[in-house]
Amino acid sequence: MNGIPAWAGDAAALGLLVMQVPMLGVLLARLLPSLRRPSPLPPGQPGIPLQPGLVSVLLPTLNEAERIDPCLEGLHQQGSVLREVLVVDSRSQDGTPEKVLKMAQRDPRFRLVTDDPLPNGWVGRPWALHYGFLQSDPASEWILGIDADTRPQPGLVERLLETAQAQGLDLITLAPQFILQHWGEGWLQPALLVTLIYRYGAAGDRTPLPERTMANGQCMLVRRSVLEAMNGYTLARASFCDDVTLVRQIAAAGFNVAFEDGRHLLKVRMYTSFGETWREWGRSLDLKDATPTAQLWGDMALLVLTQGIPGLAVVGLLGMAGLGFPLCLTEQLLLGLNLGLLALRLGVLVGIRGSYQDPPWTFWISPLADPLAVLRVILSALSRPRSWRGRTY
Repeated sequence: MNGIPAWAGDAAALGLLVMQVPMLGVLLARLLPSLRRPSPLPPGQPGIPLQPGLVSVLLPTLNEAERIDPCLEGLHQQGSVLREVLVVDSRSQDGTPEKVLKMAQRDPRFRLVTDDPLPNGWVGRPWALHYGFLQSDPASEWILGIDADTRPQPGLVERLLETAQAQGLDLITLAPQFILQHWGEGWLQPALLVTLIYRYGAAGDRTPLPERTMANGQCMLVRRSVLEAMNGYTLARASFCDDVTLVRQIAAAGFNVAFEDGRHLLKVRMYTSFGETWREWGRSLDLKDATPTAQLWGDMALLVLTQGIPGLAVVGLLGMAGLGFPLCLTEQLLLGLNLGLLALRLGVLVGIRGSYQDPPWTFWISPLADPLAVLRVILSALSRPRSWRGRTY
């Protein structure tokens, strides 16, 4: 075939097969527990009365005027268990503080706080959270970190607190329901999300290994006493995935943490296009700041072999057969394996459908973006961000 010896093609097929088979075993070990994971947390108010004023919310902002309104309104609708909402602003220039002050006139629980200049060695988000934690009311037993792109649903804070108390948790964080509107983000974002599921399983899965614990800093409830024991957000001060870094440190310290499916309680509109999704979300998904090097690159190999290659391998092998080149036994086995991986990928796509609110049609062809998604995560793992949310580092 084009001057390439047949034995060379057979050897390449055998080499790929030998690498993919054990990775398929690893992937199944991570995905199969998802079949027994708990149901998403239910919507609405819990059925048990909760003591008022238990929770302080920390909301870090930097030029969020275009998307903060649904977040402020959603927090305003939370019940009396919410003591205060500290909006920690890093000197926004787009009208964000004015929107917060306007909400504070409607709801005295809201308070605008301007954080101090960013200290050396800190990333902006963990610094804002740490500063807000130091300014929060000591009477609040729980601290809830919320991002400005979220849309809290009625009963969110109560349901979080009820779940934490019922399960004896020290920290609970939620996977949201994503709002996708542009065709480009609808194509790329689900493929990027699957890179996380392939590495760490689905929301609701429990792992005894702190280094494989997942988190979402868009919504994270933690006991004040735990944060005090960990010196606030200091351990995550230099991390661009500060949520995962902090939660893994808390889990390693012996505290009880959980990552739950919160699709009924929290919605999020993160990005607005293919380009923004590629640039902003893609550069933090590697989680290298929270992951040992060997684990990081082992996971990159898993993604390449089980998510990035299967579609390309199937197209290549079927193309060979279509051109009249007979497939040897090894190539036939390789084709079957990669067809199985594609079937598994489609099953995952169906499984995550509930994590999206009325996604565009491109959601259903997002597996075609898998090679790009895997490439994006690898590129991120090979570099360190120089700018983040309007700051330069």
